[in-house]
Amino acid sequence: MPIWFPFPIIASFVLTALFVPAVIAVAKRFGILDKPTGGRKIHTLPTPLMGGLALFLGFLIPVIVVLLASNHLTSGQIGLRHYFGFALAGTVLMVGGILDDKFNLSPKKSIWFPVLAALIASLAGIGVSKITNPFGGAIFVMPIVSGVMTFVWLLVMSYATKLLDGVDGLAASVGTTASLAITALALSKMYFQPDVALLSMMFAASLLGFLLWNFPRARIFLGEGGSTFLGFTLGTLAIISGSKMITLLLVLGIPCLDIIHVAYRRYSEGRSITSGDRYHFHHLLFDAGLSERQVVAVYALFTIPFGSATLFFSHAYKLFILLGLSILFLVVASFLYHKHNVVIPT
Repeated sequence: MPIWFPFPIIASFVLTALFVPAVIAVAKRFGILDKPTGGRKIHTLPTPLMGGLALFLGFLIPVIVVLLASNHLTSGQIGLRHYFGFALAGTVLMVGGILDDKFNLSPKKSIWFPVLAALIASLAGIGVSKITNPFGGAIFVMPIVSGVMTFVWLLVMSYATKLLDGVDGLAASVGTTASLAITALALSKMYFQPDVALLSMMFAASLLGFLLWNFPRARIFLGEGGSTFLGFTLGTLAIISGSKMITLLLVLGIPCLDIIHVAYRRYSEGRSITSGDRYHFHHLLFDAGLSERQVVAVYALFTIPFGSATLFFSHAYKLFILLGLSILFLVVASFLYHKHNVVIPT
């Protein structure tokens, strides 16, 4: 790592933290607020949205500066074309997110922005070239298969973190853990990818800068654009770091499993899977009597150990750990669901 590498990391933290007050002022000026209406919304005061814009700019500006000043971020498999595609896709998510935050778009309309972002990333060359065989070696995939896998992966990751934005500090905390897990792997002797490590650390720093304003009680929310950009970025980092998808799934396993659990519950009741209720895992924990900080702590108890496991176990063991995480989540979620079965439509 170059001697100057701490500076863009510090810049990512400082810029994001400084951008947040400006975004808060803009959100209040144009009435882009999340108003407490009960039901799924557990906050008690109108809270500015659009926080993702501060995260996006606080992360992207230092990345551009490093790209202009050195070749460190392009010393490996990542090229300028990939960064351009990532920035364009992120811009699409920001625009769509701000529109959704302001006009409360329907799911059928808002989904087009993550879809377009995933397509842009695929066309820019961000793709899964191989899949690690848990029992040794790698399985190389054809370009068209890579494009489909990348598209689906980025879309799923975008919505996985979108669901975490229901509790103050939750999405950014889990995102920080995931970024640091990818950083640790990128710095390990087995992989050693200094470009990916620096990029991941910069994103983690940006998330920490945002957390200064988002940890309970939050003064701003990520909003639609920020919550989807978080998952999109983590999904991209997992791809460009050598298809470390199992690593990311271990960290984001709870929100991913939460999507499946909630969709199943809604479908089994004959409702649309996009309908509103309090079936999400963080809602179930909240209804069980936990505070927002305690909910964040529970997620940390899941994500930090499982994220750390990626550093010490082989791919075959990671699959078994992921299976164990799935079983543990389903047991806990099912228990809470049957104990506090509350449905509150949007």
